[in-house]
Amino acid sequence: MTGATPELYARRMASANPWEQLSKGINLPFNPGIVVPDLHEITLTIPTPEAIVDVASAARFAVVECLANDVTAGMTVAVGAGSRGLSDRVDVLRGTIIGLRDLGADPFVVPAMGSHGGATADGQRAMLEALGMTEAAIGAEIRATMETVEVACTPDGMPLYLDRHAASADRILPVNRVKPHTCFHGPIESGCTKMAVVGFGKQPGAAQIHACGPVEMRDRLLRGIDALRATGRLLGGIATVESANGEVVRVRGFTATDVGGQAERELLNFAKQLVPALPFPEIDVLVIEQGGKDISGTTMDPNVTGRFWIHGLDDFSSPRVATIVLLDITAVSGGNVLGIGLADFIPASLANTIDWEKTYVNCFTAGPSGVRRSRMPMVLPDEEACMKAALSMCGRAVTEAKKVVRIRSTLHLTRCWVSDALLADLPAGATIARA
Repeated sequence: MTGATPELYARRMASANPWEQLSKGINLPFNPGIVVPDLHEITLTIPTPEAIVDVASAARFAVVECLANDVTAGMTVAVGAGSRGLSDRVDVLRGTIIGLRDLGADPFVVPAMGSHGGATADGQRAMLEALGMTEAAIGAEIRATMETVEVACTPDGMPLYLDRHAASADRILPVNRVKPHTCFHGPIESGCTKMAVVGFGKQPGAAQIHACGPVEMRDRLLRGIDALRATGRLLGGIATVESANGEVVRVRGFTATDVGGQAERELLNFAKQLVPALPFPEIDVLVIEQGGKDISGTTMDPNVTGRFWIHGLDDFSSPRVATIVLLDITAVSGGNVLGIGLADFIPASLANTIDWEKTYVNCFTAGPSGVRRSRMPMVLPDEEACMKAALSMCGRAVTEAKKVVRIRSTLHLTRCWVSDALLADLPAGATIARA
């Protein structure tokens, strides 16, 4: 940086392609004995609860059945919509809106996603639209802002924030998928409680929950929902649960007491039974074709890979994954790759799509969980180079057969591709797909 001002250096970096040399290809000293193995497509056995055929009608019914006694004519309700790639998300929101109107309420939608979308109102609105949640599709106005209002305080002094538009409404109603969280374990993890306390609180609300370790995160979330509920601003919640193949198998209406209470806890226990699992105790190379913020808040779900990498939260004992290759991220992520550090190797094509400003805003908000997860993996010219690097650095001799697993993403895991070394370890019920 000698002879250049910080401003000039920043402009040079912004205009340059830092991976240009890698994109053109470089001479990498791979052992000639390293060969990328052929893979076999495997269909996995998964729990298959009956799917809900008409999700919009189910959401509408859940609202009317659960909240009829709590909604008054003309009540304004801020309905929370998140940045995750929920199945049938448009139908769930639209059904919720219709149900509220059936009860005489006046609903509108707010992006309840913490600091996602680059922590800007336009970015959050764009994320919703990229996921199909436009005003026309959901049948309601979307009001986006990053301004917040402090509406409550926990007994230990933690303030509770709400999006300014949400704070101006009579009630808020989070709509979210219930599932295990990627940063902590507890009786309540991802779902309506987290959206109410964190998502609706925008950047300051998300930052104060994520700023501590996994145990304190769990406790702050529970204290936060109690304090928010006590204000009378929480109408309830609409929760979904998805199976491993991406079908909505539960749509549940919550009263204000249910959010953070026994009903949401029971639904989380049910959801945990449906989390897709990598059915091999030991994997040398895990290849993930696509990650993204709509797939997991950490780009790749640690509940699938077994890697959490947060001080105070143990990794899973199974699967034990030696190396991870991530090949791409979804367009709706907008370059936000919090969790990229969970991968060991990425191609230059992925590296060129990263928006570090969005990523670091999300990382700072995530607190301790953003430290190791935001580190840069080894960047190599292409997929083949990433595969050879992973095979050469997974801890097995060059001539030893490698246990390789390839998956589309960590979101819906009904099939995978495996190397010969894993064919003898297929789980019960798994079948090899025939060409």
